[in-house]
Amino acid sequence: MSGQREKLRFASGDTSCAAWHYPGSNGGCVIMAGGTSVTKEPASDLFAARFNDAGFAVLAFDYRRFGESGGAPRQVVRFGEQIADWQAAIACAAGLPDVDPDRISIWGFSLAGGHVFRVAADNPQLASAIAQTPLVDGRAVAPHAVRCMTPLALLRLFGRGVADALGSLVGRPPLLVPTAGARGTVASLTTPDAMDGDRALDPGHRYTDWEQTVAARIVLRLGGYRPGRHASRIRCPLLVVVCDQDQSALPGPAVQAAQNTTESEVVHLTGRHYAPFLEAHEDAVEAEITFLEKHLTRSHAASRRVLNGTD
Repeated sequence: MSGQREKLRFASGDTSCAAWHYPGSNGGCVIMAGGTSVTKEPASDLFAARFNDAGFAVLAFDYRRFGESGGAPRQVVRFGEQIADWQAAIACAAGLPDVDPDRISIWGFSLAGGHVFRVAADNPQLASAIAQTPLVDGRAVAPHAVRCMTPLALLRLFGRGVADALGSLVGRPPLLVPTAGARGTVASLTTPDAMDGDRALDPGHRYTDWEQTVAARIVLRLGGYRPGRHASRIRCPLLVVVCDQDQSALPGPAVQAAQNTTESEVVHLTGRHYAPFLEAHEDAVEAEITFLEKHLTRSHAASRRVLNGTD
């Protein structure tokens, strides 16, 4: 991990988001966030240090209601708020002294990888975007996730989700469930590779403040979240990293969404959902740094400004 990173906060909505800033040396910047309840350290440390070693600045942040960011009630995923947090992070990065605003990239995995599609579509000024094992189509993924649950666990999970949603209307605290669990348990995700997350993201159990829970109401909304539908509006180069044995986000929908963009690359890795943090880490890092070096260079950024008519 880089020893040079520094804490900062930026405003988003009516609160603020906490972030790590790794100062860079080449003007490029990668903004990073994790999936569902994954906070900035387990989500980004492994990749951020490598990006920073390659010369890029990094801004890794927590969504509001999670980690060190503000916002209450806690552990509640609201897609619109998280998209707004990305927008605020882009504005923050553009104002950092070591960052060229024309050379900003975004990076996310799992749920955040899905957000990347929407954020990239809304921000044509971005130099590039990376979506790693992204959840791009909840409607396509939900039936598989349901099949990975036992009937009783599914009934209890949806019951808790309904109770949580109704309770929120009268100001009750969120009803939380584990983000991942074994088949038969009441958890947000019980796919075969869901339990890989702990050893992939926190193998040394050093992130003692990472709360691996989420408000149960997410199960009522995730099936309708389809950020891949924004793919055709993406104008910046997009790298999509999929794992061919992914049982959580599924590779097929991500590959199909990438085909709907104007400029995309797809990298296939062998392994399950968290393979980029485990056995496929070096392959993932190499592909992503190569992509960043290609699209965050000064000459490439200048060429894109000319093509976009901003010079």
